[in-house]
Amino acid sequence: MSEGPLIIIGGHEDKTGDRVILRAVAKALRGGKLVVATLASHKPEGYFDGYRKAFADLGAGELVELYLEDRAQAQDPEKLRLLEGAAGVFFSGGDQLRISSQIGDTPLEQRIRDIWRGGGVLAGTSAGASVMSDTMLVRGASAESYRIGDLHMAPGLGVVRDVIIDQHFAERGRIGRLLGAVAHSPRVLGIGIDEDTAIRVDGDDFQVLGSGAVYVVDGEGVTQSNIAEGRSECALSIYDVRLHVLSSGDGFDLRRRRPHAQPAPVGPDR
Repeated sequence: MSEGPLIIIGGHEDKTGDRVILRAVAKALRGGKLVVATLASHKPEGYFDGYRKAFADLGAGELVELYLEDRAQAQDPEKLRLLEGAAGVFFSGGDQLRISSQIGDTPLEQRIRDIWRGGGVLAGTSAGASVMSDTMLVRGASAESYRIGDLHMAPGLGVVRDVIIDQHFAERGRIGRLLGAVAHSPRVLGIGIDEDTAIRVDGDDFQVLGSGAVYVVDGEGVTQSNIAEGRSECALSIYDVRLHVLSSGDGFDLRRRRPHAQPAPVGPDR
């Protein structure tokens, strides 16, 4: 089978109204079991109940919670059994380092990848979105110009290659730090996703759904930056960077690095 869809969410997705994004997750499950992985949270209480209520009438099948107290549990047969028969896995928000450090290169991560590679859905919101890329943003100032020394990145799960994903994007003013991340490695595309907004990735293409925007920062044509020479307190200087702003229904070809319009916007029933 081919890989299933990735649904990568910028955080604070609607859980009580039209629930466009969660409806898209439920539709992709085709009535199958969903594992809600609350791994990113230090205190997961309430996360699972919130999603159980939000998915209750959307046509998803059984919902179960996956949480680990420590990395050793990623090899626990009881934890692995929670993934049996799953049609999808949904990473909730919190701290993305908790996800990558607890399940990276473990039997649990391999089982999650097997579900996705077998056609299952892999979704993540907020921290669960950032961890999808091979390099993830961990810390960096928001709502101000990027300072060269003010960025912390770490390896993610690498489900989406050659991109770096940031979330809560416009709401927290994170354009500066995404530009900084792309300046560090212009071969990667920077993808910033607003709250209540998501991208559905199928192969080399994604489509935007939800109420906000998705920002794609392309550094392939950059002609100059001070990222290597500047002092750590210097503001970033970068020339000839390309920016695309996409909204619901717009698509993007990751291989060609080009946006494209869809014939109709994504609605609650699609």
